[in-house]
Amino acid sequence: MWWATVKLLKEHHLLEDTDVVIFDVLGDVVCGGFAAPLQHADRALIVTANDFDSIFAMNRIVQAIGAKSKNYNVRLGGVIVNRSDETDQVDKYNGVTGLKNMAHFPMLDEIRKSRLQKCTMFELEATPAIKAVQDEYMRLAAALWAGSDPLPSIPMKDRDIFDLLGFD
Repeated sequence: MWWATVKLLKEHHLLEDTDVVIFDVLGDVVCGGFAAPLQHADRALIVTANDFDSIFAMNRIVQAIGAKSKNYNVRLGGVIVNRSDETDQVDKYNGVTGLKNMAHFPMLDEIRKSRLQKCTMFELEATPAIKAVQDEYMRLAAALWAGSDPLPSIPMKDRDIFDLLGFD
């Protein structure tokens, strides 16, 4: 549970003594476990895939972050496109909402295999595909370390998402 992680970090004074803490939280906005860690965040990045359902859910998360930002310091920092060869649908959404892609991780079997082997991408033998993923993680880390200006937290209306990403 998220609260156990926050409690442990507080007990060891790691929230005060650390420059960057990354919470990887399942984005189910109906769950209180999603919103509570935002109380401790400066920037929230949304991980999504390049498909309608994922972008529709991302829109709900944008809305939740906007609501939390009224009482807490958290602001949107960007989008990570994950397990998607293309980014065209996310790019359309970002173009309307003012969000931007911070990283892109394609659909690679090597990523799935690293999870099955219970190791990070940095522990695997550096094939060209794995090296590309490692480089993208390092680029993302450098961008996060450098900091970013907050992005707008203005979600789209449901009907507008259908119109934007719907099929003709």
